[in-house]
Amino acid sequence: MHRRTLVKSAAALGLAGGLGSLGFNAFAAGRIKPGAKAALIVVDVQNCFLDGGTLAVKGGNEVIAVINALAPAFENIVVTQDWHTAGHASFASTYSGKKPFETTKLSYGTQVLWPDHCVQGTDDAALGKDLKVPTAQLVIRKGFHKDMDSYSAFEEADHKTATGLAGYLKARGIKTVFVTGLATDFCVAWTAMDARKAGFEAYVIEDATRGIDLNGSLAAAWKQMQAKGVKRIQSADIQAA
Repeated sequence: MHRRTLVKSAAALGLAGGLGSLGFNAFAAGRIKPGAKAALIVVDVQNCFLDGGTLAVKGGNEVIAVINALAPAFENIVVTQDWHTAGHASFASTYSGKKPFETTKLSYGTQVLWPDHCVQGTDDAALGKDLKVPTAQLVIRKGFHKDMDSYSAFEEADHKTATGLAGYLKARGIKTVFVTGLATDFCVAWTAMDARKAGFEAYVIEDATRGIDLNGSLAAAWKQMQAKGVKRIQSADIQAA
């Protein structure tokens, strides 16, 4: 399924029944010990997606304490930032008569239109001030091509333009990624699924994420992730440093 069809297809999939029935693998608390071949990916914990931001995700601030607590358990940490130009193709304001959360057709498929958010160089695009991941080695900025969106940390929306993250991780011997951040049903989900596509084992740490949930998009994203082999866990499943 094309990533930009997610919002429109969620209702058709009949996924309004919640996440508990999705059948993800369960883990005993503290069972997973990340090692040198694991990386924590912190997706878009930026002011634009936090309380008072231009595209605030409900409960988004709650992930910060969870991520901060997880970070010491990981030797390898990557952070991503949404980094849009003014007048970006994903902004509803770019199109006459369009409103946020409607869609339009672009060269790579159906694009959800968002409020202006995470514009390059603004405080809105900065990482949340309370996020504490001092050992992060890499920041991946995405969505900076004016005519193309990018939810995934691994590739742009055309499914051709790589960000370089896969090569970076493989060069360091990383085999497994643990994905956290915002929002579960968009940038987190596509990052996790593209990690699987690139050959990594992928986990989403559910309580370290929050979703937007447009027309059932959150449940649809979990179902897609499961189908791609992404595992859903909780922060308690990670053995503390």
